[in-house]
Amino acid sequence: MANKEDRFQSHDHYNVDALLEQDHLLARDAVRTWVKQSVSPIIEDYSERAECPVHLFKELAEIGAFGPSLPIKYGGGGMDEIAYGVIMQELERGDSGIRSMASVQGSLVMYPIYRFGSEEQRIKYLPKLGAGEFVGCFGLTEPDHGSDPGGMTTHIVDDGDVYILNGAKMWITNAPQADVAVVWAKDQEGAIRGLIVEKGMSGFSAPEIHGKWSLRASSTGELVFEDVRVPKKNLLPDVKGLKGPLSCLSKARYGIAWGAIGAAMDCYDSALRYSLERQQFGRPIGGFQLTQKKLAEMITEITKAQLLAWRLGTLANKGEATPAQISMAKRNNVHMALEIAREARQIHGGMGITNEYPIMRHMMNLETVLTYEGTHDIHLLITGHNVTGLDAFRG
Repeated sequence: MANKEDRFQSHDHYNVDALLEQDHLLARDAVRTWVKQSVSPIIEDYSERAECPVHLFKELAEIGAFGPSLPIKYGGGGMDEIAYGVIMQELERGDSGIRSMASVQGSLVMYPIYRFGSEEQRIKYLPKLGAGEFVGCFGLTEPDHGSDPGGMTTHIVDDGDVYILNGAKMWITNAPQADVAVVWAKDQEGAIRGLIVEKGMSGFSAPEIHGKWSLRASSTGELVFEDVRVPKKNLLPDVKGLKGPLSCLSKARYGIAWGAIGAAMDCYDSALRYSLERQQFGRPIGGFQLTQKKLAEMITEITKAQLLAWRLGTLANKGEATPAQISMAKRNNVHMALEIAREARQIHGGMGITNEYPIMRHMMNLETVLTYEGTHDIHLLITGHNVTGLDAFRG
């Protein structure tokens, strides 16, 4: 029979660790140790102050959190997709905002430059992004175009050796700190193109968004373009159309499917510990049937999510994971984590709303994770389209 500390450490009811390779376990444990040392002691304070711990960008680079599955030559970690997944899981055990800092940098900035960029662009930007010398952001969502990115109005006009960029993007993670932005805009023929826009280009600004009750330790902003002259060499040459940004989102959504498990684990761990320590009616509340029901359902849902993510990872490693499969995992696992956070809050009672425990922070964060990079409902429609062949997005 496992001892009490084993119960707190593993969260592995089906021995999923046996499905992981040694490199996966080493990466996971290294990031878990870093989170305990560098994130957990400070995250409640930063979240309460709604301030991003920007010093962690360099530390995230040092632990290999930026582009773990991209080639080492280009600043990545040279690992596989499961390693990328378990790293995101451990980062989100610390905080969804910390995982967002890393997944945006790796999946939404480094990945498109690696996949769609020229060799000159790869050499210029990727090593610095991987080392945390540059911070990157991804400009797709607009004030009036979220779930329908094809309706974007940000556009470029050919002007000799430059493109003149005008428009605005909204809800952009890392924007206020970003040195580099991968921006999607329509050209004069209406085709969606990707450009690398650098901080300091005249007419480019990135005001921060304030007043968030969610992802408070993550920096979010706008991207505003007023006649920005972007050199033509900054155009991503190997992609045209929505398939470019959507492929980047699939990469990031895959990481979210793993990351949400980490948030759920942290809530479950806190609830289990609290249930064995909190005494009512002369006994630990963990001894009551309704509390055990909550805990049993939590670990069941975590286990299902672990198996879903692992199978998705094996498909991704073979290049066989489809966008629809990724959507299913993202939607299921984030919803699972949010429900676990809500149940864990009940187990903690009044203490669950305080920053003495991580529950409310995770719950507020997950409310955003539920709707970013594809809302809960949009992912449902992606699955519906996949199984019926009928597109429900348009009338």
